[in-house]
Amino acid sequence: MDRSRRIGTFVVWDYVVFAGMLLISAVIGIYYAFAGRSQQTSKDFLMGGRRMTAVPVALSLTASFMSAVTVLGTPTEVYRFGAIVSLFGLAYLLVVVISAEVYLPVFYKLGITSTYEYLELRFNKYVRLCGTIIYIIQTVLYTGIVIYAPALALNQVTGFDLWGAVVATGVVCTFYCTLGGLKAVIWTDVFQVVIMLAGFLCVIIQASVIQGGISTIVNDAYNGGRLNFWNFDPNPLQRHTFWSIVIGGTFTWTSLYGVNQSQVQRYISCKNRFQAKLSLYINLLGLWVILVCAVLCGLALYSRYQDCDPWMNKEVSAPDQLMPYLVLDILQDYPGLPGLFVACAYSGTLSTVSSSINALAAVTVEDLVKPHLRSVSERALSWISQGMSVLFGILCIAMAALASLMGALLQAALSIIGMIGGPLLGLFSLGILVPFANSTGALIGLLAGFGASFWVGIGAQLYPPLPERSMPLPLETNGCNNGTGNGTNWMTTTEMPFSTSAFQVHNVERTPLMDNWYSLSYLYFSTLGTLVTLFVGMLISLLTGGRKQNLDRKFLLTKEDVLSNFDIFKKDRVLSYKSHPIEDGGTDNPAFNHIELNFTDQSGKINGTHL
Repeated sequence: MDRSRRIGTFVVWDYVVFAGMLLISAVIGIYYAFAGRSQQTSKDFLMGGRRMTAVPVALSLTASFMSAVTVLGTPTEVYRFGAIVSLFGLAYLLVVVISAEVYLPVFYKLGITSTYEYLELRFNKYVRLCGTIIYIIQTVLYTGIVIYAPALALNQVTGFDLWGAVVATGVVCTFYCTLGGLKAVIWTDVFQVVIMLAGFLCVIIQASVIQGGISTIVNDAYNGGRLNFWNFDPNPLQRHTFWSIVIGGTFTWTSLYGVNQSQVQRYISCKNRFQAKLSLYINLLGLWVILVCAVLCGLALYSRYQDCDPWMNKEVSAPDQLMPYLVLDILQDYPGLPGLFVACAYSGTLSTVSSSINALAAVTVEDLVKPHLRSVSERALSWISQGMSVLFGILCIAMAALASLMGALLQAALSIIGMIGGPLLGLFSLGILVPFANSTGALIGLLAGFGASFWVGIGAQLYPPLPERSMPLPLETNGCNNGTGNGTNWMTTTEMPFSTSAFQVHNVERTPLMDNWYSLSYLYFSTLGTLVTLFVGMLISLLTGGRKQNLDRKFLLTKEDVLSNFDIFKKDRVLSYKSHPIEDGGTDNPAFNHIELNFTDQSGKINGTHL
């Protein structure tokens, strides 16, 4: 390998490929805006009219889950800490089974637009309001990181203007979300999954060719200690072990897949419950494929730079830029391919951001607007939904500025999901799994869960764990010929604060609290929040007469829901919507006014239940 590496730069073709990807995404939005003239109602706009099938929804679930954090963060993680992250594949399996068999049946049979409607049906409107506001905060924060991360890494490496890239991402997403609604989001995601796979495959194939085959890459990784799958250390303070990834990862991702509006909204938009479950299981295959690709890219990174690490050699200013650096290094002779990879990182971002914006609009309209504006027509609500999409698009771009102060990519994103998603997962689990849980228990449990996960999460940002907890693997620079090849100094662009958190407190004597409690693996933030919420919620409910309440069984996971997997050959009982002509029929839940749920039974008669 040439010791003084010459790194390629972005050429015209790369910009063409990248711009083409943004353009196609925008065109899909325009197409659904005009083809979807029928999206007269807010339900069509936010739910795709409940006529989607499993495959596009599955690809869309995969795409929105795999943001640029995966494309740029996971390979770097493998490069620095080893391939133990591939154990997330096990966590994904558990997550999909739990989401499909525990949470989906309840949400689907109730036929709701916002998962937070469930909280009001099961508890009361204050619990719903808490859930909604917390969700909005979590999603805006997470989306900020997702927009900012790729823009920053790509600015460093390709010279893309940083805030230009941030604003372009936000504007394109907001544009096709606002015009096309959920259908546009789902079909754009399908296109983006294809682009992401193409980007990954370019890197893997070219790296194998240059390094002399996949076997060489795996051997190099083995010799460098990168194939460290089996670390069964039960200590919860170690950053990544088998247990922290499988247990902590399952809680963290279930809070995204099982109860997070962005994901639930997609699978609830399926034609029937069988299609909805199928979409989750097909999406599992997508998650596995992308995880394998990302891990292989990380091993290729190590194989290429094992004797000269560009980060320690000051050729990139942060580890999260290693992937774009590798791309410009190995694909420089193929104009257009680096552009494809950048498009790949951006696809991840666009799909996540667009699903967040669509979900934020849905939640705001259903939970904050409808209850206060009862007489508004559906047409007006559809306009309000679009206005909300624009508003949240702007808010997420603003949040990207704050994201510039968080720590390393993958960890910052997962910490936010964990700290906020954990207590929310606990709240929904209380509702679905604990018959005696009441609203007092739910609210106090939620606050306790938040207290615990925020205490440890913010403590870990201020006083990061010591290196022996995170166990980074050694990197070499002795093979470097210092003085980078093409004379560009990679450190001159925007300084990247991603190696440590900008909130870190320096020169402070470490106390046992910091070395134990604040050193908890970030993957357990969610587990902690969920369990505290569940235990406190159950305890308070028992003390405040939870056993005496009358509860409708349909709000719980019942035996029929579990056994219903075996009736897929019978006609599926699907909830279909019909507007109810009578004004306010004395319903308790304003979001459900004028909605009639019709079950068509075997004989074809209709049994209407007016909620």
